[in-house]
Amino acid sequence: MSIIQLRNVTKTYGAGATMFQALKGVDLDIEAGDFVAVMGPSGSGKSTTMNILGCLDVPTGGTFLFRGHHIETLTRDQRALLRRKYLGFVFQGFNLLSRTSALENVELPLLYRGEDKKTRADLGMAALDKVGLKDWWDHTPAELSGGQQQRVAIARAIVTQPDVLLADEPTGNLDSERSVEIMELLTDLNRNSGITVLMVTHEPDMAAFARTIVHFKDGLVERIERSAEVAA
Repeated sequence: MSIIQLRNVTKTYGAGATMFQALKGVDLDIEAGDFVAVMGPSGSGKSTTMNILGCLDVPTGGTFLFRGHHIETLTRDQRALLRRKYLGFVFQGFNLLSRTSALENVELPLLYRGEDKKTRADLGMAALDKVGLKDWWDHTPAELSGGQQQRVAIARAIVTQPDVLLADEPTGNLDSERSVEIMELLTDLNRNSGITVLMVTHEPDMAAFARTIVHFKDGLVERIERSAEVAA
């Protein structure tokens, strides 16, 4: 069952002589529970597509369905509510608050939701436990390795129990060993927690962890590769 459907999605920036068409009619179906890697050269449209899927931007044309609901018609505030309830985000640069503990960083999305202190602490510790950092809850980012910081960022992304986790180059700032650890963690969250994972990466060895690889070129989906278990 598709959790996300894009139909003839276009995205144009600027007007007149400065107009640039980033997306030229993207069709894409993402199945609930899949692990999808999005690849393509700079300017191929992959980042624009991910911004639309993350409800950070809207298409110029076409339709975007999330769980059967039209997203392209939503207001900015409605998209913000959707992000808060259904989506989690992981970035290359971790984006942690430097002077706060791992737990306080993980609790942030719950704070924005208005959850009480005990609920935030309970859910935050559970998320840290899922990423193997429960015993590091009181450490600040400066006291953590790069791999540990990314694990905190992943815990922050999953603390709201999102349907979809969007990861933008999640291993871009890590060495090869830490990169594999993060990919194994994302795979575990996908398989055992049922979270649909969408990941942008330039690295074929990281994309190999995914079950579906979507290749973008010149503002269009060039091809889609699916593993045997997905095809079945």
